[in-house]
Amino acid sequence: MSEQKALEDLRVGEAKPDGVVVRDALGVGVAVGLSGFAFGVTSAGSGLTLLQTCALSLLVFTGASQFALVGAIAAGGGPWTAAAGAFFLGVRNAFYGLRLSQLLSLTRAVRPFAAQWVIDETAAVALAQPTRRSARIGFVVTGLSLYVLWNLTTLLGALGAEAMGDTDAWGLDAAGPAVFLALLAPMLKSATERTVAGLAVVLGLGLLPVLPAGVPVLVASLAAPVVVWAQGRRRGDVREGEL
Repeated sequence: MSEQKALEDLRVGEAKPDGVVVRDALGVGVAVGLSGFAFGVTSAGSGLTLLQTCALSLLVFTGASQFALVGAIAAGGGPWTAAAGAFFLGVRNAFYGLRLSQLLSLTRAVRPFAAQWVIDETAAVALAQPTRRSARIGFVVTGLSLYVLWNLTTLLGALGAEAMGDTDAWGLDAAGPAVFLALLAPMLKSATERTVAGLAVVLGLGLLPVLPAGVPVLVASLAAPVVVWAQGRRRGDVREGEL
């Protein structure tokens, strides 16, 4: 039984030293955590109070959804529309959770707390590890460092925005989209992913002048099923042609 458990615990490749895993996880946590400053500035500049801004980082803790919500509010969208856009962007974390629950194999008592840290960065670090032990270390270190830094820099950014006054005059209204694109671009590795992203941009920007704020991002989410459907139909046509 012990040998079988060891084989199940070892996924692919050799185990990494704990120090290496911690170093890599801290690198991701610190690098991304510092961008919370941009969110704090953007949120305060959109009209949210200091308490509301900090509550978003403490409770929501998923950068893309947070930026989408404050961006929609800044553009004049209603709170429900803004929340809907943020929700659909955050749905992807549920799929990360399905994979991580198998990989990390945490106890039932710990899972509700670990769920708060299931985001792009923690999933990427954990899934890149060769063993369950290193995956757990990577997940915890990335989640803890990122959560602490993200919330701290959110607070500093919001306080700084209040001191600066009009954040648009400083060009900081573009900070949110810039950070989001910086996080997204390295993930677009396949032709399908790039096609989905490109179509989403076209839909979002094209509908921006004619639809209420927050709605274009919801329509842009249709890019994924449309591309998958088109590729499936194309493969079907190719197979029929071969026959």
